[in-house]
Amino acid sequence: MQLSDREIQILSAACNAIIPSIHEEGEYSDFWGRKATDLPVVEEIRRMISGLKPEDIKEFKQLLFLLGSPLLGATWFGPPKGILGLSEDQREKLMISWCNSRINDLRKAFQTIKKLTCFIYYGYSSDQPNPNWEAIGYPGPLPEESTIPEPSIKPISVPENGRLSCEVLVIGSGAGGGVAAGELAEAGQDVIVVEKGGYYSEKDFNQKEQEAVLKLYESNGALVTSNGSVTVFAGSCLGGGTTVNWAGAFRTPDYILEAWAKGHDVPHFTSKNFQDAFEAVEQATSINLEESPHNPQNQALWDGAKALGYDMKPIARNSSGCMDDNCQRCGYCGFGCKRGAKKGTMKTYLQRAYNNGARILTNCEIDKILVRKGEAIGAEAVVVNSEGHRERIVIHAEKIILAAGSIHTPAVLMRSGIEHPQIGKNLYFHPTVAVSATYPHEVNSWWGQMMSAVSDEFTRLDGNYGFKLETPPVHSGTIGLAMPWTSGREHKAGMLKARRRGNFIVLTRDRDGGSVTLSKSRRPVLNYNISPYDLSHLQRGIEESVRIHLEAGAEEVLVPHNKRPVFQTASGKENLDAFLNEIKSLSWKSNQFPLFTAHQMGTCRMGGNAATHPVAPDGSLRGIKNLYIGDSSAFPECSGANPMLSIQAMTYYTVQQIKASLNVAAI
Repeated sequence: MQLSDREIQILSAACNAIIPSIHEEGEYSDFWGRKATDLPVVEEIRRMISGLKPEDIKEFKQLLFLLGSPLLGATWFGPPKGILGLSEDQREKLMISWCNSRINDLRKAFQTIKKLTCFIYYGYSSDQPNPNWEAIGYPGPLPEESTIPEPSIKPISVPENGRLSCEVLVIGSGAGGGVAAGELAEAGQDVIVVEKGGYYSEKDFNQKEQEAVLKLYESNGALVTSNGSVTVFAGSCLGGGTTVNWAGAFRTPDYILEAWAKGHDVPHFTSKNFQDAFEAVEQATSINLEESPHNPQNQALWDGAKALGYDMKPIARNSSGCMDDNCQRCGYCGFGCKRGAKKGTMKTYLQRAYNNGARILTNCEIDKILVRKGEAIGAEAVVVNSEGHRERIVIHAEKIILAAGSIHTPAVLMRSGIEHPQIGKNLYFHPTVAVSATYPHEVNSWWGQMMSAVSDEFTRLDGNYGFKLETPPVHSGTIGLAMPWTSGREHKAGMLKARRRGNFIVLTRDRDGGSVTLSKSRRPVLNYNISPYDLSHLQRGIEESVRIHLEAGAEEVLVPHNKRPVFQTASGKENLDAFLNEIKSLSWKSNQFPLFTAHQMGTCRMGGNAATHPVAPDGSLRGIKNLYIGDSSAFPECSGANPMLSIQAMTYYTVQQIKASLNVAAI
């Protein structure tokens, strides 16, 4: 995305309104005095935005136009001047007004500027550490490993004629696509795997937060829903989400499988064969509890919840070899595991596929499935070569497994002219907020196993709906992005507490989903607004997180809301109920609080009723022969648990049906 000189000036002024230079004597005077544009924030925002669809880039440019126009004054009852004509004090008042506006478009505009600015300002580093890190206590990348595994996969290049052929085309390489590729290649099938993102190995995982997000995440890490209310984290690299996730391995809860089996007429979800699928995947990916020690953040969740009498469990993880260096390095695995210890699909099923002759093509995005007489025969795609040029190719295949994820799988089907009234519907997010607290001791939430403790105390508040309480790995850019902003001074003061901050996440099982549609440029659009029903569970989760933090010894708890409610223990626990009631009385509309998702599910649900379920129980897409769905889009409903293992087991089961049709060994 190109910016004119004037647009750069406007964006610079907006960024500096979020992170201004403040005169403050003392130990951290340099930290206080530094402003956003003292780092290459504007250039990095340009890079991140360039990964969005054309419509979003146009909208961002329109935002810059408004900021530069005298019409800006009408949005905050200020003088009829653009931002360049305002004083520094007026610019901050403008941002405060937008942050608390009754108009969602203005709140969305504020959140766009705030999230991008804060994430880059605190997450960016080049050859030198970010100058803010010393003050906030963030260590940045750890020293290099003594030995780093060599790349073990060599992706293929596109032939000159732009045509490839295979027996099985697997679209996507994450939890589902990786399993499908490994199983079918080992069964003797000629497999091609295509991945929209690039191939990055341990040598590329440099633990630099902002750089990693640009390379490894969907839309350069800048993806949000159409109304701006939800920040969407999704892996976009070889191995997909399994390369960048937090290693937590959860089976789909039995009560969810029972609901899927009965409510959607898929009886195999409660069968022994499906349990065998879980066991096979767990064995292949080294699922264990031995490598789940608690860092201070997880220990706080465990201790606080136990003190209140709440259920707590350790979390199994797909890792092997993570127990040295006090497990510090594991906190960086959201940027790719530098030692190769996390057993995502790149280190397991994709490696097995490659070892058995599968061809892997990266930086290749499927445009559409080719269908002839009701039968899938291949796909058209666009490959970005090493020089950045786009090449159109055709891949012919006898069978296709579409595992592009709940965002892109329905988009591919819609671009292909494949119709079903439920394709793109029932988009679930596990909408998530983080509740942060300051402790009297260092927590260093960026170190240690990313998630090792979970509370299921509230998973069934209403039938099968409620929330889990877990912990996230939190690094400097993410802290800046997630922390509520009420002024430049308040935000900087909060960042200085980063090393003592512990964070719990409320992971809500959403009943009421959204949808995926196509933009004018035929790119996926995510439409989602948390319903009052699901919001009530999320709010209860915030309340319980506050209580648990306090029981664990926190000095203050920060509620995730634009109003920045803070409860301090010095005010006395007898005032806690009044504080929690005050939180309930706040408005909780879109962009009034930071909402995140790292789990996208649904959009092509599996079930026995052909009218309401695009995918049949055997994993095939109804109406199109030889086309199967192998990702979380096939979930009948939200899984209610971190979905990696659920996706892998579901795809494993589907692949056994395909093997049976090919007369090769199945479970």
